[in-house]
Amino acid sequence: MSTKKISNTVQDPSLQPDNAPAEETQIIENTEKMNDIIIESGSIISSCGKYTVQCLTIIGQIEGHFILSPQNKTTKYEHIIPQLVAAEQSCLIDGLLIILNTVGGDVEAGLAIAELVAGMTKPVVSLVLGGGHSIGVPIAVAAKQSFIAKSATMTIHPVRMNGLMLGVPQAFEYFQRMQRRITDFVTENSSISSERYNELAMNTDELVMDIGTILDGEDAVSEGLIDSIGTLADAVASLFGMIDKEKGKKRKASKTKKKAE
Repeated sequence: MSTKKISNTVQDPSLQPDNAPAEETQIIENTEKMNDIIIESGSIISSCGKYTVQCLTIIGQIEGHFILSPQNKTTKYEHIIPQLVAAEQSCLIDGLLIILNTVGGDVEAGLAIAELVAGMTKPVVSLVLGGGHSIGVPIAVAAKQSFIAKSATMTIHPVRMNGLMLGVPQAFEYFQRMQRRITDFVTENSSISSERYNELAMNTDELVMDIGTILDGEDAVSEGLIDSIGTLADAVASLFGMIDKEKGKKRKASKTKKKAE
């Protein structure tokens, strides 16, 4: 009759996989969460530096009321708007950094994003990398301080529409009013005049298949559209400087209130 052998040997602890320390496990989990947030919304909150800053990316084509083809790289305005509201309301976020590399897109969606950015009380800095074209221009200038890389460009052109359009006076009036909305916003939030902006938008000498003007980084600054040429380090330094001023004002106001009491 065969007897079944039962092993009573204990494995060497050195051969067992080490349990990761609690801190390391937490770091891994936080990294995974951050990666998920980046993949889903193109946004990340960084708290490793001097201040806690939210980085928001506007890339590809700005998607509005209609879903674009899956082959298009898009930024969905229904994702961006709640993040802007949350950043404004959060007591943990000190400032917002907006990175743009966009070909433009839906006019009303782009203006909605730009209006929210311009209406924020927290420090906001924008940095144009690659391109900030079409409706990306209002978003770039909506920040309290705007930067553009030397190699980046911005395309200014009038409002256009694809698809069926009725050739009636009311349609042309609608286009003029929409163009006026964009021009007014850009000129109110930058140093360029409305006359010069319209001149650049209606330029027929530069683009072969279109009308408008392409401005490189230095030209965008010289035209008064963007505040400065800069890199990521310049944008972050500017944002931190703005946060320093805001916090200094709050401390001063707090001291004044205590003295009054």
